[in-house]
Amino acid sequence: MPHAPQIRVPATYMRGGTSKGVFFRLQDLPEAAQVPGEARDKLLLRVIGSPDPYAKQIDGMGGATSSTSKTVILSKSNSPDHDVDYLFGQVSIDKAFVDWSGNCGNLTAAVGAFAINNGLIDAARIPDDGHCTVRIWQANIAKTIVAHIPITDGAVQETGDFELDGVTFPAAEVAIEFMDPADGEGAMFPTGNVIDDLEVPGVGTLRATMINAGIPTVFVDADAIGYTGTELQPAINENAEQLAMFETIRAHAAVRMGLIDKVEEAANRQHTPKVAFVAPPAGYTASSGKQIAAGDIDLNVRALSMGKLHHAMMGTAAVAIGTAAAVPGTTVNLAAGGGERTSVHFGHPSGTLRVGAEAKQIDGQWSATKAIMSRSARVLMEGWVRVPGDTF
Repeated sequence: MPHAPQIRVPATYMRGGTSKGVFFRLQDLPEAAQVPGEARDKLLLRVIGSPDPYAKQIDGMGGATSSTSKTVILSKSNSPDHDVDYLFGQVSIDKAFVDWSGNCGNLTAAVGAFAINNGLIDAARIPDDGHCTVRIWQANIAKTIVAHIPITDGAVQETGDFELDGVTFPAAEVAIEFMDPADGEGAMFPTGNVIDDLEVPGVGTLRATMINAGIPTVFVDADAIGYTGTELQPAINENAEQLAMFETIRAHAAVRMGLIDKVEEAANRQHTPKVAFVAPPAGYTASSGKQIAAGDIDLNVRALSMGKLHHAMMGTAAVAIGTAAAVPGTTVNLAAGGGERTSVHFGHPSGTLRVGAEAKQIDGQWSATKAIMSRSARVLMEGWVRVPGDTF
């Protein structure tokens, strides 16, 4: 029988923050995949190597973790006062499913560089030296992000001495501002409270902060679920019973946050909400062997992504952490010692991260103006990615 030859699609493989993914220009995708739908999802699944019952993604570009099973589609922006539209697809590893419900804050760090390198930014906007400000429309969540991309001799500067825990090698610093990061379609605290009692069958009643900022996230106290907040990946990811507990918490929080109607729907919304647990500062040894002292951080946070404990911290979850820390009385704020603050330095499995955020209360409702953090990004490979021609 005849076999369909492979087709090749222009693509760039990039690291952004502590994640990496395959980046495309919208105009370079096959025509059927230039619009949302089944063809696009099938293409991206095949590029990444999903669904893979072996959970290894050997036959694709994915790295078999939530941090490396990611895709990005960019185009010149249709939104006023923005340069580029950024659409993020979180590809499931073992299911035929692409989740479009949220952003990837880490890959955001690579969006500006890709846009400059691929002609999506007017040449007149790019200085010979300094920084190019790229205004990004995050299409998944309808939010503005501003990235400040270092430029040397008219080209993106990728190398530098900025160190980011969770990334082995230093690179150039990319400052990112997440503007008005709370959910524009609803309250920043969807239940109306900065802290709630969340009833979770088989677990108990947990004190929880449920927030829409950066990405919908539920924060619970570590000690309420038997943890210290200093755990590394093996302590959780090798325990199927504990992973099931976290998924149960996540599903019930999703219902309380109004993201789904029934807990059974959470299986088809893997990317959001995130579930995280917090604890007061305590020293620990990070996954790299680096010693983290209690006196160097404000609190410890551990977060799960796509059903597993993240090796560092998702960028969007860091926005949620910073924003929640800025609001007195949240579980995050209380773990950090309470009171008012405009930044927080937290520990995660790979080390530490500082994020700044501004929040204010207007007519009894909390809102966030922006969150700020620094990441880095680098092109790993560019050219074409190949997929069988009968993929879609």
